[in-house]
Amino acid sequence: MNDSVRPLRRTIDAGLGLPAPTAEELLVEVARGSESAFEQLYALIASPIFGLVRRIVRDHAQSEEVTQEVLVELWRTASRYTPERGSALNWAMTLAHRRAVDRVRSAQASTDRDQRVAAMSNDREFDEVAEEVATRLESEQVRRCLSGLTDLQRQSIVLAYYNGNTYREVAELLDTPLGTIKTRLRDGLIRMRDCLGVTG
Repeated sequence: MNDSVRPLRRTIDAGLGLPAPTAEELLVEVARGSESAFEQLYALIASPIFGLVRRIVRDHAQSEEVTQEVLVELWRTASRYTPERGSALNWAMTLAHRRAVDRVRSAQASTDRDQRVAAMSNDREFDEVAEEVATRLESEQVRRCLSGLTDLQRQSIVLAYYNGNTYREVAELLDTPLGTIKTRLRDGLIRMRDCLGVTG
C-alpha cells in the first residue's frame, strides 16, 4: 500500500472498527507531503492549538491568525518532528506557545513604542506652549514696566538694549549728552528691575 494514502485509508477503515491514525503517524505523513494527512491532523489539533493561543493572546482575531501561522509552520517543518522526542500534539503546542508569546511581546513592544512617542510629543507640545505663554507674559510685563518710565529713560533703554546701540550712539541719536544718557539708563534699569520684581 502506498504510504501517502495510508492515513486516509485508516480513517475510512475506522468505520470498519480499525483505529484512526494517531497525530504522530499523521505528522510523519505530512512530512512526506501528504495533504490528506495534513487535513486529518488539522482536524485533530487545530482546536487545542487555538485554545492555548487564545489564553495567551486574548484577542480572538489575533488568536486565529497565530493558530493559522502555527499550522502553516507545522506543514513546513513537519520533517523536523521525530516521535522519540515526544507526542505530536506536545510538539505542536510548543510551537503554538512560542508563537503566541512572540505575538504578545511584539504587540506590547509596539504599544510601548507608541506610548513613548505620544509622551514625547505631549511633553514637547506642553513645553512649547508653556514657553510661549511665559514669553508672552514676560513681554507684556516688560512693556508695562517700560510704559512707567520717562520718555528719555524708555527711549534710551530701547535703543541700547533692544536695538543694540552703544551708549555713545544712543546719545547721538537722542541728541543728549553722554553723561545724561548713562544716568537715565541707570535710573531706568533700576525702575525696570523693581517693576519686574528682579532681585539681586
